[in-house]
Amino acid sequence: MQTKPVLTLEDVKKIAAGAEAEAKANGWAVVIAVVDDGGHLMWLQRLDGVAPISAHIAPAKATTAALGRRESKIYEDIINNGRYSFLSAPYLEGMLEGGVPIVVDGHCVGAVGVSGVKSAEDAQIAKAGIAALSL
Repeated sequence: MQTKPVLTLEDVKKIAAGAEAEAKANGWAVVIAVVDDGGHLMWLQRLDGVAPISAHIAPAKATTAALGRRESKIYEDIINNGRYSFLSAPYLEGMLEGGVPIVVDGHCVGAVGVSGVKSAEDAQIAKAGIAALSL
């Protein structure tokens, strides 16, 4: 039997705080979502001024990154390069840049999804949140 690390609520709060700090430092209104390795929502934070749709997009990006164990941008690139059949992949609704897996000791333990600004900026915020764990 193998063992692996899991996200705790304390971990998730650190991630959210790091992501929020990055967003606020840049004046970006976003939604921050953190999911576990099964794509189950553990945290949703909607900053003031963000479009309501982002509250749906951020968790979808996070779920895509967690279940695929890779950044959601990879799926966006696959589709943009003509492999449209990927749009039918089950459970992957957030195939846009901004979902980033959380990897600890080689194990995907969850993901962060951000929505509200340009996709590369969403990813920047997600990565800042993960960096707050000091892995």
